[in-house]
Amino acid sequence: MDTHQTPIRVDHIGIAVESIENAEPILMALGCERLTVEPVEDRFRWAYYRLGDASRLELIEPIEDDTFLTDFLDTNGPGLHHVTLEVADIDAVIESLREHDIRVIDRERFDTWTEAFVSPRNPTGVLFQLMEYHDDYHEKRLPPQDLFINESRVGELFQR
Repeated sequence: MDTHQTPIRVDHIGIAVESIENAEPILMALGCERLTVEPVEDRFRWAYYRLGDASRLELIEPIEDDTFLTDFLDTNGPGLHHVTLEVADIDAVIESLREHDIRVIDRERFDTWTEAFVSPRNPTGVLFQLMEYHDDYHEKRLPPQDLFINESRVGELFQR
């Protein structure tokens, strides 16, 4: 099977919860360090954690009553929501997936990143979020050592 040659790595694992406050103690007991908590347009709130030197976890809780996250929790309960993969070239990865008849949904470009999702209707049953961070992603956010695995965007590591 031919695949792309684009650098790619796991950025973080997203876990859907009813309450960050109630779920956070288990992450702390595992040795996580909370890096940030942020709301997203009054729909949901996420908290980002570092575990060791190269692992990131994210807790996501609903703020509104009628969102994709409340639907997910109603259907599945708390648990794995998505796996975010940082990619150096999102177009190359999407093309490779489509060549292998894997459905890519909800592609969107934002000011500082581009994302797309691999439908969970695949043999793994997992929702994969593909993220390509733009050069200025870290501006007005945490410093690169807190945001990125190995302190750099995945593409930068392979340009050195």
